[in-house]
Amino acid sequence: MITEATSIGLDDVLAARERLRGSIYYSPCPHSVMLSAQTGQEIYLKLENLQMTGSFKERGALNRIALLTPEQASRGVIAASAGNHAQGVAYHATKRGIRALIVMPLATPLVKVTATRNFGAEVLLHGANYDEACEEATRLSAEQNLTFIHAFDDPAVMAGQGTIGLELLEQIPELEAVVVPIGGGGLIGGIACAIKQSKPSVRVIGVQTSRLPSMQIAMEQGHPVTIDPSTTIADGIAVRRAGEVNFPVVQQYVDEIVTVDEDEIASSILVLLEREKTLAEGAGAAALAALLQKKTSLSARSLPAHTAVLVCGGNIDVTLLSRIIERGLVQDGRMIRLRIHLLDKPGALAELTALMAKYRANIVDTLYNRAYYGVNLGDTTIDITLETRGREQVEELLDALTTGGYKFSRVL
Repeated sequence: MITEATSIGLDDVLAARERLRGSIYYSPCPHSVMLSAQTGQEIYLKLENLQMTGSFKERGALNRIALLTPEQASRGVIAASAGNHAQGVAYHATKRGIRALIVMPLATPLVKVTATRNFGAEVLLHGANYDEACEEATRLSAEQNLTFIHAFDDPAVMAGQGTIGLELLEQIPELEAVVVPIGGGGLIGGIACAIKQSKPSVRVIGVQTSRLPSMQIAMEQGHPVTIDPSTTIADGIAVRRAGEVNFPVVQQYVDEIVTVDEDEIASSILVLLEREKTLAEGAGAAALAALLQKKTSLSARSLPAHTAVLVCGGNIDVTLLSRIIERGLVQDGRMIRLRIHLLDKPGALAELTALMAKYRANIVDTLYNRAYYGVNLGDTTIDITLETRGREQVEELLDALTTGGYKFSRVL
């Protein structure tokens, strides 16, 4: 059914599923005992990071490509993307012998640029962000007579993403809630449409990065607005303006939108990696971050809800992953850096390290300095980075340093 307020209906999602059948992986949705205990909900992880291109984006891309006329297919397609949509278009267009030109922002992680080229697309790096890349792709589309495939603001793309909703209803018969990351709104719009028109009682919750809450602001103001650019580790949902096509669907079907910050996303990536042995990019971990931080209305329920959590992508640069892991350890209290003042005398450092050894803190880095930080003559300062078991051990160590008469501060 398609209402006046929305651009797609359940029939569109069902039709998309038939077009995708045999070409898209029916991704698993296992129950997580550990995350259920940690969040207070019954958590099921929808692992879209296991798709061929590493994200859900190929569902929408393929549905749009499958609707091309023979004449459009002969000319080729063009898309703008920070990486995941690019790979989806590249992979499925190339498989069908269709030329694909992808415009990607200059700051796109190398792993995503390389993967897009390896899937057979021509890649053009342009612009500081997605919006600038999209403007260039739109211009080239008209100039070269290519069919533009939008990353999210297209009914066919939204319907393709909505096939995830159909799978969730099959995989979790008792489904009560679904938590979905939001960029431009194509993913949550499609899923919300499929679920709400099939089982209206299911609560649909969206999650955005607090640095770019474009859909949340659109919901507050009643229409899409362009917000200021910002950088985020969740580059897959770094969209400055909610989709015009997607917004009415989100407005009609999505029950709640919350935001998470950078440290919360980093911590969620680390949790998925350590506890679930699952690699997620920033955008892919945002939904779980909202539950781990108890930011949704589900935390107010007296009974746990059977909740599907979208792990929507796993394409992450290994260098960035290394930094995220370190940041996540800091956020969880398992890594700390202290600046400690010492008397500049033999044995002072040995006494300090002996105290740290007593509390089982592992030293991973030191910087010993006499000339900086305003220390007195005869004193010295040392920056020490420590691995710990968590916040409780950190507090024990800090109390011991205070009792021992050490002057120190935490380095953030």
